Amino acid sequence: MAHMKKVAIVYDFDKTLCTKDMQEYSLIPALGYDDAGSFWKEVSDFTKENQMDPISAYLYMLMHKFRMQDIPLRPQMFENLGKAIVLYPGVETWFSRINAFGSLLGLDVEHYIISSGMHEIIESTPIAKQFRHIYACRYYYGEDGTAQWPARIVNYTTKTQYIFRINKQVLDENDDAGLNRYVEHNRRPIPFERMVYIADGITDIPCMRLVREYGGKSIAVYSEKDTTARQLIKDGRVNFMTRADYSSGSDMEKLMQKILRHMAADAALEDLEGEIR
Repeated sequence: MAHMKKVAIVYDFDKTLCTKDMQEYSLIPALGYDDAGSFWKEVSDFTKENQMDPISAYLYMLMHKFRMQDIPLRPQMFENLGKAIVLYPGVETWFSRINAFGSLLGLDVEHYIISSGMHEIIESTPIAKQFRHIYACRYYYGEDGTAQWPARIVNYTTKTQYIFRINKQVLDENDDAGLNRYVEHNRRPIPFERMVYIADGITDIPCMRLVREYGGKSIAVYSEKDTTARQLIKDGRVNFMTRADYSSGSDMEKLMQKILRHMAADAALEDLEGEIR
């Protein structure tokens, strides 16, 4: 039997697998905001005033706001937040369906998250166990168990390093030596040609374009109200756009099946070339 070829499907989280920014379901309302937009406006103003990275600014503001209300921000706070998240249709069964389809083609499909959202929240969602690795922002917690400082900041440019970690299978975030070690493209465990990047918006453009330009496929998903995906197609940032519906028989599932068939055929031809040589 032929060796199973690894495929990586990489996802953003907010507005890609769930319907809005994960903080908006219950974390921001817990601070007394009726409208999450008011919180994000404060973050935006704070970012500009202090010339900060927007992601580090929101992590600081979140921690600061809870301290101001004398509410300790602890990991336990996030455990129930994941349960409040509303996933797009079909997401909960998507992974098993795609894995099974890939297996029929001789592909070992792995799923990854690269998100500027909270690692602690994603880990508390019902789909967390479906991912080989989750790259997302998280806090450092002091001896008293409360958030003290951002331990990991994942912004739109640092996201690209995680694409290379997956490509080289150097998944440990602290292994910089392994990440920077030179490995020929055709000897990397998951070549770009067998990577798919799925995301919704502007902050994912570097990753979308990187995967696309190195031979993988990038997909922009959209909800009914969003028009970003069409612009990303027009600008040549992504290969495909489709509605954020992961249900059985959906356009997303049909598209992914076509991509996987294409990858399996390419892998078979590569093997044939190898045998001839």
